[in-house]
Amino acid sequence: MLQADFTRRVRVCERRLYRVARTLLPRECDCEDAVQEALLRAWDRLDSLKQEEAFEPWLIRILVNQCKTFYRRRPPASQPLPEDLPLPEPEDTPLLDALMGLPRKLRVTLELHYVEGYSVAETARILNLPEGTVKWRLNRGRAALKETIDREEART
Repeated sequence: MLQADFTRRVRVCERRLYRVARTLLPRECDCEDAVQEALLRAWDRLDSLKQEEAFEPWLIRILVNQCKTFYRRRPPASQPLPEDLPLPEPEDTPLLDALMGLPRKLRVTLELHYVEGYSVAETARILNLPEGTVKWRLNRGRAALKETIDREEART
């Protein structure tokens, strides 16, 4: 793959990369760094891409691994996440609040499958998990979202 092809393909999924990073990392500066580092790693390891049509899931898997590295190095402070998160983009603020309140593992699984549109199999490959684990996380994440939203609606 030529540099121009790589650049073009990265530009197509640029916003998606950032949204996935924001799901995993609460600090904006860490998200930017993780995306940048993931792109550098992807360029260096371009020869490990076996199928060019799998470029985007391959790149997102590199990004997820990079975000995990950032998270281990600098765990999030015990402060709430900023309200101006760019993902997902619904007008339903209670849903966004509920999503961001989920554990990181559930949140990224829901993001990849429901917001970014990856299949269960693709999500499993990106997260390096068995499909059954992805299905469990999706089920648990949906249940947790419902519980949180129901609790909020009961208060109003």
